[in-house]
Amino acid sequence: MQSSTFDFAITVIGPVLLLLIMGNLLLRAKLINDEFVATGSRLVFTIALPALLFISISQANFSQAANPTMIMTGLAGTLGYFVLLMVTSHYLITDRQATGVVTQGGFRANMGIIGLAYCAQTYGNDGLAAASVYLGLVTILFNVLSVFVLNYYQQGKRSLTSQVKGIAKNPLIIAILLALPFSYYNWQLPLLITTTGEYFAQLTLPLALLCTGASLQFRSFSSDWFNISVSALSKCVLYPLLMVALAYFAGLRGMPLGIVLLMTIAPTAAASYVMVRTLGGDFRLAASIIAVTTLLSLPLTILAFDLLSAHRLL
Repeated sequence: MQSSTFDFAITVIGPVLLLLIMGNLLLRAKLINDEFVATGSRLVFTIALPALLFISISQANFSQAANPTMIMTGLAGTLGYFVLLMVTSHYLITDRQATGVVTQGGFRANMGIIGLAYCAQTYGNDGLAAASVYLGLVTILFNVLSVFVLNYYQQGKRSLTSQVKGIAKNPLIIAILLALPFSYYNWQLPLLITTTGEYFAQLTLPLALLCTGASLQFRSFSSDWFNISVSALSKCVLYPLLMVALAYFAGLRGMPLGIVLLMTIAPTAAASYVMVRTLGGDFRLAASIIAVTTLLSLPLTILAFDLLSAHRLL
């Protein structure tokens, strides 16, 4: 393993892994409980993470933060992969109640927490800003595709219109849209706003990772091993492989290519569990997919980073 990859494993993957483990251990030791996790997750989603995104984008160089090639690669690649995955899952997964869950788990990455943590630790503020813009636009697509596939297969359906309205009210999307003019026109925020926002931003990743670790549910996978395997292989290997290949052929190198890798190889998003449960699907399967992909993604991220670094692409 190269020294740069060893440093990546220690300084980027190491803290993320330790915070996930600490969250699970603190819950088992009853130092935190399910109510704390629910409240902390809500605080992260509604205030802390939007503050992090707003501060990082508003203070960034717009030409670096908004990379059109990287964003278009993310949108087009995700949409194309989703279509292939949905068709494949339709024929591989015999239980129709599980098909939508497997499909969603196979492409919907946890970019807002783990992906951003990877990019912030690897590339600093510039990487965080660029990853935040990528996250904002691709997250919209993630939500639309997830609503579609779950509504297609689940019995407990909700209207697409109500789901789209919910996406429009997403605090993360609002924060990113508000921050873009500040970045584009180089507007300066008052020091009071900047300092307060940075306090919230610094709270985001540690609290989010602790809550994510505490939320991981491990149980017997004997009855669902095939469905979990299909989703995990898709999420941890095939989706990031396709996205990195597309980014490479689109001419992305260095930090933009690294951001595509780190955002797409992140495990299945915790929000997928909430959406499955809301629509009346197999939420236990969704929780299992999140747990397994979280464990698999960590060593695979190190391996992928080492491979690209060895070919001097990062």
